[in-house]
Amino acid sequence: MLYTRKGDDGTSGLFGSNSRLPKDCPLFEALGSVDELNSLLGICFAKATAAGPTYERVAELLRSVQQDLFIVQAELAGADKKIDQPRVDRLEVSIAEIEQEIEKPTSFVIAGGTELSAHLDYARAVSRRVERQVIAARDTKPVCPETGKYLNRLSSFLYALARLANTLAQSAEERPTY
Repeated sequence: MLYTRKGDDGTSGLFGSNSRLPKDCPLFEALGSVDELNSLLGICFAKATAAGPTYERVAELLRSVQQDLFIVQAELAGADKKIDQPRVDRLEVSIAEIEQEIEKPTSFVIAGGTELSAHLDYARAVSRRVERQVIAARDTKPVCPETGKYLNRLSSFLYALARLANTLAQSAEERPTY
């Protein structure tokens, strides 16, 4: 069955625990936002895959982040899973590599250019919310320091990936005129 009826009273449980928490607990907000981000990255992955071989690396990087987000969700839910330093390092290396391929932004960039880039910018904004909500949930469920580092780097990674998507498409980026 795809439902259990256990949450009909507005509570939910965590992995390995018999206790129940209200569904509006900050921890469940964080878990829901990680799920939302992972789903959005699934859209980005599908778009990168459909765009052809030029975007194969983008798709591979996205799939890797999606796998990592399942680790974040598992940790938040109480499983013995954690983001490790090599995953943080991998994000940092990817950002540095992408920076070598794109024009260095000198100002903010208006989301768009390509549909993939726009979705990646949206994912960047959602990733920032995820980071805030994971921090807000730490009274209920603290995460390891590497998870915090990973989530902090993730928005920079997605920003770089959005710029790369536009670069690969040779799509000019628009700056705000203020």
